[in-house]
Amino acid sequence: MKSARTVVLLAACLVEVAAAQGTSTAASAIAPGRDRPTAIERSDEQHAQDWGLRVDEWQRFRDLMQGPLGTHSPNLDPLTALGIEARSDEERRRYAELQVEVEARRVEKLLAYQRAYDEAWRRLYADMPRVILPDAGPAHSPVATGTGDRLAVFVKDGCDTCEQTVRRLQASGTEFDLYVVDSRNDDAHIRTWARRTGIDPARVSSRAITLNHDGGRWLALGLPGELPAVVRQVNGQWQRQ
Repeated sequence: MKSARTVVLLAACLVEVAAAQGTSTAASAIAPGRDRPTAIERSDEQHAQDWGLRVDEWQRFRDLMQGPLGTHSPNLDPLTALGIEARSDEERRRYAELQVEVEARRVEKLLAYQRAYDEAWRRLYADMPRVILPDAGPAHSPVATGTGDRLAVFVKDGCDTCEQTVRRLQASGTEFDLYVVDSRNDDAHIRTWARRTGIDPARVSSRAITLNHDGGRWLALGLPGELPAVVRQVNGQWQRQ
């Protein structure tokens, strides 16, 4: 009897195993693509090439970010991190020059895309206002061309000097295009800033003053100094006034 019971139990186990294997096989046949693809890891050499570095320099950057530097400044790019922790004046100059080259390429790409974006806006939505003030009427706030005597004024929130500069320009009758750097593409944010600063809706309506989101323009210009910034394009070059 004991032997017969053992045979029965063994047979039951084999049936369960076969059923489980069949279920697994069926599931695989029904949904073969449900497994997540394996992430493709980039090599140290590829990362180093992105920044104009040698492999050993990239590895040193990774080591540095595992220490106090990474704890205090976790978002540092490789060139800044290596420049801060440079072991000689020669190293410091090398990383500074590499960073200037990287920034120059980035700004060039950003400006090229910004020009394409502005052209697309003018072509597709020429009659649609960017930002308007209440009671200003159907004003259009185009991107500043920066030509002739027209000024571009870059400001940010929480900046008393910015508000004073804009009030002074408005009082003098100057025409300008205003760019709020930290607007986060929120029209209400710009309207609040404009009302607080006392910008005249009639001057917005007549396009003597336009209100615009910065959209990265200030960073792309690469000009030194803090905000506010009053700039004009002279012979193709942007200059602070």
